[in-house]
Amino acid sequence: MPSDSTNARKIDRGDAPGGCPISRGADGEWDVSGYAAARAVLRSGSTVQAGLGVETVERMPGSIRRPVLYRDGPEHREHRRQTARFFTPRRVDEHYRGIMRRVTDTQLEKLQRNGRADLSSLSFNLAIEVATAVIGLTNSRPGIQGRLERFFPAEFGKPGFTSLHGLYWVQRQVVNWLGIYLGDVRPAIKARRARRQDDLISHLLDEGCSAAEILGECITFAAAGMVTTREFINLAAWHLFTDDALRERYLAGDEPDRLAVLHELLRLEPVVGHLRRRTTEPVELEQDGEQVTIPAGEVIDIAVTGTNADPAAVGAEPERVCPGRKLSGGAVASGLSFGDGPHKCPGATVAILEADTFLTTLFALPGVRMDTPPQVSMNEAIGGYELRGMVVAIGSRPAA
Repeated sequence: MPSDSTNARKIDRGDAPGGCPISRGADGEWDVSGYAAARAVLRSGSTVQAGLGVETVERMPGSIRRPVLYRDGPEHREHRRQTARFFTPRRVDEHYRGIMRRVTDTQLEKLQRNGRADLSSLSFNLAIEVATAVIGLTNSRPGIQGRLERFFPAEFGKPGFTSLHGLYWVQRQVVNWLGIYLGDVRPAIKARRARRQDDLISHLLDEGCSAAEILGECITFAAAGMVTTREFINLAAWHLFTDDALRERYLAGDEPDRLAVLHELLRLEPVVGHLRRRTTEPVELEQDGEQVTIPAGEVIDIAVTGTNADPAAVGAEPERVCPGRKLSGGAVASGLSFGDGPHKCPGATVAILEADTFLTTLFALPGVRMDTPPQVSMNEAIGGYELRGMVVAIGSRPAA
């Protein structure tokens, strides 16, 4: 049964429903909002990563290996094959579930002790501890949350050397890179040079990666595993606080039922709203039974919010919250929110279980409520949302 929400989205990205699933925009980029076409692009061996700062990475010296996010082809596939063991459902259950529960309890003790708390801060602490366990950043000096907050600010600047603002942004980020290296990455490398552990940094050392290369990988995984998970936990909590029927269904369900709710919310409101690829050879896509050829050297912008609301893939009323909805054409419950193809997010299982662990514990607290809804800002580079200032509370409300 669907929830009572008929227009359930919290985030207004300005995307117009419907429209042509494959078209070339006025800026020369190809816009794809059809699910099947978007999935074909992401799975194509004739496209490579675009956006997400790849232009900056391409200016790196050729002697430095790019982080995995920015690699394609055989080298990328081999890296993903070797590191897949860190993200299997069995490993997530056996190695990370206990960490999720422990950290969740620690964070929610702050709420119980103080009666009020900022949900963004609580969820970010959880995301940090889980991701650092996977990566191997377990020897950090105090203050890792502050260092990461400064590196991933609520309002993003535009880097470059064409203005004073751009120069300031570059200088600030260099300082932030150095802070994370000295405070988090270098201590982890030192510990693992002395004694390898079963984590990503140990694997990278075994591959002969330099400290700079390991730093790049750690920052990439931090963005993917910490920042996006925090945003989704806040988004899902916002939905559950404001939709009584959905919250009751979520809390009454077993784990598979609860995960179905979370996948549906992520389908409806993907954290990353745009995925961009560049063609290296002509790419053939199908639209209304006809072939559309995108030439080599073109940039394709996949509107994930649109693909996830394609009725041909997710059925009728795609903007409603309907966990367990009937899917078609190979679509999955979360749509393309975790991507697809070679660059599909490896930590999908981690993120969803992490969110479920936190939310079930949060909503089990007697009298928990949302006192202040979040403020929404957008990261235009990825079409992503950032939610800050959601205050949750327990106990009786203060007198008016």
